[in-house]
Amino acid sequence: MKTEYYKKLSNLNFIESKTLNKNIGLKYFKWIVSNTFFKFFNQKIKLKNKKTKLTEIRREMTIAEISHLIGFIFVTFIAVYKSLSHHYLFGLTIMIVNILMNLYPSLLQQENKRRIDPLIKRQVKNVGNKELI
Repeated sequence: MKTEYYKKLSNLNFIESKTLNKNIGLKYFKWIVSNTFFKFFNQKIKLKNKKTKLTEIRREMTIAEISHLIGFIFVTFIAVYKSLSHHYLFGLTIMIVNILMNLYPSLLQQENKRRIDPLIKRQVKNVGNKELI
């Protein structure tokens, strides 16, 4: 987090198109995360009340996103290795699970960050206006 790459990674967007996000089923994945046991996994990314610091939530989203990306890359290497050394179906199975458990959560965090950024700007603007009064 203290490196120069963190700022670049915190604004990373693989898929900026809302249409493409819809076409790959990110909306359904979001519903699954919100309405199943997955919602209990990262309690730091939750709006508790209106006084919640959105910048802290965004920071936690970035940490979760980067962690999932690292996991995705690592498991992709394992899946490719297993495909070549054992059986391609085994590697394909690992890769499908990897996409669902690492890539989709990362894409969901990116979408959530895009949604929260305007709210952060508004919150910062409101705090600045209150200090002037």
